[in-house]
Amino acid sequence: MIDDIDRRIVEALIDDARMSLKELAGRVGLSSPGVSERIRRLQERGVIRGFTVDIDPKALGYGLQAIVRIRPLPGKLHIVQRHIEETPEFCECDKVTGEDCFVVRLVLPSIDELDGILDKIADKAETSTSIVKSQPIRRRPPPLAGT
Repeated sequence: MIDDIDRRIVEALIDDARMSLKELAGRVGLSSPGVSERIRRLQERGVIRGFTVDIDPKALGYGLQAIVRIRPLPGKLHIVQRHIEETPEFCECDKVTGEDCFVVRLVLPSIDELDGILDKIADKAETSTSIVKSQPIRRRPPPLAGT
């Protein structure tokens, strides 16, 4: 559980994680040392896991994204998982229940590279690919209200 001040600190950091402690303290009505201590406690409790950079894949030349459902063949799960972990174009991976074991997000410069990446697991897994047309909701934090 987080209180109202913690919630306001987290919301401000979501908007701008590079905000100075002085500015953050002014927003939430605490001293800079008080805010620093609250941030430290939020990190210790695992509420704040880290401070990151949001990179636009298109700006790096990855104009295409795909969502791939992957169903490893019997006995191939660990091999497929290792391949996903070692291939940098797989930028997200969820291990899921149901018929498929993995749902991954793949970034690519163009459609031409898709087969080259998926062919490396073709003899180890069945795949089903959807090309991302747009992303109306980017990954976002869970609601903070009422916590």
